[in-house]
Amino acid sequence: MGGNSGSRWLRWDPHFHAPGTALNDQFGAAESDFDAYIKKIETSAPTIRAVGITDYYLLDTYERVRKAKKEDSRLAKVDLIFPNVELRLDFGLPKGGWINAHLLVCPDDPNHLKETRNFLAQLTFRADGTLYNCNEEGLIRLGQSVDSKLEGKAAIAMGATQFKVSFQQLQDVYRDLHWASKDRNILIAVAGSKTDGTSGLQGEAEGKIRQEVERFAHIIFASSPAQRDFWLGKKSLGPEVIRQRYGDLKPCIHGSDAHETDKVGEPDEDRLCWIKGEATFDALRQAVIDPGGRAYVGTTPPMQAPPSRVITRFELLNAPWATTPIIDLNPGLVTIIGARGSGKTALADAIAAGCDAAAEHLTEASFIYRAKPLLEGAEVRLTWGSGDEVDRKLLDYEYDPDFGGRYPSARYLSQKFVEKLCSADGMTDELMQEIERVIFDAQPATDGCLSFDELRDLRVSRFRAARDRDAAAVINLSDAIGLEREKKGQIVFLKAKIEQKEKLVKGFEDDRKKLVTSKDTQTRADALTVIINAIEKVNRNINYFVSTKEALLRLQDEVEGFHAFTAPENLRQAKANYTAARLEDADWEDFLQRYAGDVDTALKAKIATAQKNADDWRGKPPAALSDKTKSYLRDGADPNKATLASLEAERDRLQSLINIDEDARRKLVNLSQRIATENSELEAARAALTEAEGWHERSKEHDKNRRLAYIRVFQSVIAEEKVLNQLYKPLMERLQEGKGTLEKLSFTAARKADVGAWAAEGEKLFDLRRAGDFKGKGKIETWAATNMRAAWETGDAAAIEDALRHFADEWQNELVEVANVKKEDVVAYRGWLRRFAKWLYSSDHISLQYGVEYEGTDITKLSPGTRGIVLLLLYLALDTADDRPLIIDQPEENLDPKSIYDELVHLFTSSKAKRQIIMVTHNANLVVNTDADQIIVARAGTHTPGQLPPISYQSGGLDQEAMRQQVCNILEGGDDAFKQRARRLRVALER
Repeated sequence: MGGNSGSRWLRWDPHFHAPGTALNDQFGAAESDFDAYIKKIETSAPTIRAVGITDYYLLDTYERVRKAKKEDSRLAKVDLIFPNVELRLDFGLPKGGWINAHLLVCPDDPNHLKETRNFLAQLTFRADGTLYNCNEEGLIRLGQSVDSKLEGKAAIAMGATQFKVSFQQLQDVYRDLHWASKDRNILIAVAGSKTDGTSGLQGEAEGKIRQEVERFAHIIFASSPAQRDFWLGKKSLGPEVIRQRYGDLKPCIHGSDAHETDKVGEPDEDRLCWIKGEATFDALRQAVIDPGGRAYVGTTPPMQAPPSRVITRFELLNAPWATTPIIDLNPGLVTIIGARGSGKTALADAIAAGCDAAAEHLTEASFIYRAKPLLEGAEVRLTWGSGDEVDRKLLDYEYDPDFGGRYPSARYLSQKFVEKLCSADGMTDELMQEIERVIFDAQPATDGCLSFDELRDLRVSRFRAARDRDAAAVINLSDAIGLEREKKGQIVFLKAKIEQKEKLVKGFEDDRKKLVTSKDTQTRADALTVIINAIEKVNRNINYFVSTKEALLRLQDEVEGFHAFTAPENLRQAKANYTAARLEDADWEDFLQRYAGDVDTALKAKIATAQKNADDWRGKPPAALSDKTKSYLRDGADPNKATLASLEAERDRLQSLINIDEDARRKLVNLSQRIATENSELEAARAALTEAEGWHERSKEHDKNRRLAYIRVFQSVIAEEKVLNQLYKPLMERLQEGKGTLEKLSFTAARKADVGAWAAEGEKLFDLRRAGDFKGKGKIETWAATNMRAAWETGDAAAIEDALRHFADEWQNELVEVANVKKEDVVAYRGWLRRFAKWLYSSDHISLQYGVEYEGTDITKLSPGTRGIVLLLLYLALDTADDRPLIIDQPEENLDPKSIYDELVHLFTSSKAKRQIIMVTHNANLVVNTDADQIIVARAGTHTPGQLPPISYQSGGLDQEAMRQQVCNILEGGDDAFKQRARRLRVALER
């Protein structure tokens, strides 16, 4: 079989009376009444595994119940019967009654009855000058001193009502009698109620007495959750104050306090008593040491991991080297200890293999890897709390590395895996992925996302898109400002060009006049000039409508593409992104993107109009005139509104009528064409000059819009920062509720400005030999670090705008003057201006960094050992969504003993109540101070070459003396370490 599975919650009833009890005996005196009493214990549900047989001052009823088990073979399921001797202290309560104290006696010593009676005999009560001992004789004498007619049980009962134990004497006797206090053979308990317990002591004087009594007691008899929380330091007083004021934290236990058969094992409100450990007195001692983890009052014991998530049994099949192939496992904290090479990691590897969790962590140091040639055919069988059995070959990873796509049913932190995640090389992607997974699992709503990346991208996508749009707008506006600056530089050139063109036109006109010798020829030459100018204008009109048509055709193509491809693809993506909306196909049809109007018809009409307008301006060639003296244009018609065909016909007519020689005619026509062309260019130059002279106002508007776009970039960054902090919020709230190690951990999302990179990019643009205050390498970075960093990293939009305006107003013109390209090189300078603006208004150096801090230090700057603590904190304290078994191989590696005690013990202690943890360790603190529920001792026999050595596993709990001794023998750490553990282990530790 699997052997001892360590400490488990068992039901105890440490306080009920038996037939013949000294006071308030309602059981009945017949043998049949005693049999009914025993049967009630035997049939109690849940099964009572340990009972404290209670009587006032005496042990007789305890002896009778003990005899029923030992000699009469009754109470087969009850493993422990111990005496609970009830005493009344000499403190009267304001509302009547007395404080009850209890001596809970360990029955392991064969002489415990004699020793206990000797203890009781030391307690005395003085009345009327007579001293009465606390034994049967003394009680009878005391009873008869009240009523001389009383005899036997009646006299005992009367004496029991009168006998009051001096609290001071009880303290002295307990401390003086070696047997009582040695290994705590007697544990002192006091009632915590108001009727017969310390809660009944009120007022200042009584408060001091109460404190002394409770300080002396090891155990409190109380059943309310409020009292239990108080004695564990979870109420108004913290643990350290409780320890200082009352000596230690106290376990609260409860019994049925039955004085009649029907009440046996039936405490009020079904408040049952549960002790974790075997049904031995040692388990009660352990509960005194670990009251929060080993004593509980409630209808059911504390819930640990869900049964379906607990491995209850481990079996090795076809493994002759395993001499103990079956191990029953505890649902709490299981620790595997042993000497080097004893088979500890072999067990962890094998359990992980059975959970499909070993493959990703196998290294050359792994047992399965090293022993691969000797493991052929070996299998692991795991039995889960649900009753399911799973068989896996130890070498499954060889045949199917992905385990057939099976999801690991445990989390395995092998030593190599932890070293990899927490390596000295810095933060690894794997560690960040684990951190992100925990953050994702902490989210109350994940919007249908399957990972932190998906959720983050979903929440911030609109802000990132806005940032990209505005960043692009900054560049475009910078280009526009650059063009305006170029236009400013063109003003002088344009003015000179206009002046030149005007002179040129005048010269051409003078030249033309010289070619014309008659008035008639002059008139026709002037008319020709008008027609040629009109032809230029009409051609521009035609080009206008042709370009309009081409743009409309491209737009028509885009609309058709939107209908055919873009809109259906957008709809498909929306369906994929919002499956959780659970809309019907008919509903989704409403989300198909469409234009608000009938754009297809409108585009066709616009294209047709543009084509018609171009055709109208072209016109059709007119019929030839029989009389060349007549014009192709109507009298008084504006040539600029005539068709191109008519104008060209009129041009040809006029050219043919000019009465000069052919050479002169050709020159006249050419001059007329040049005049028309130059006039057209002159008109364009004048328009360009007007445009250029307005550069300043337009630049101011562009600059204003650029700054607004730049601010919007940061507004998007700030919005994304807020989203990330919202993602961290559930986890931060949990950290704030936590204590100890949790308080040292924080998650942050913040803007980071790489000022160095920004400055280095800027330095490439300037001649640093002439840069004034920025002269020399590094000056820009120094200035920006002082004046810009704070705004970039922590400022709001207004602060960023002020910082940018300050920089631009103070230094922009100066920096432009020290450009490392010449202004005369227009093309190069235009590119430089673009690069300058892109640099100045860039946000590429601003990033959002989210991460983990431990005691205020970024995790990337921590030592590998401290990163290991953070990793365990994630798995143990924060990863509440993962309730699978956690298998860990030597978490103490690279940690100093103080860190282990201060950081890890708390984590394991709190986490073992929520999930099963199986841990290989060499560190006593991780076994003892975590109060491990099960200890498995690994041993390896003599090694035969070519074979695995025989490996055995022995299991038990810390409430077993033999197991405690093995912990001492195996997990040595020097005399100081043993002394620290001595109180918990209760063993002789001389070295």
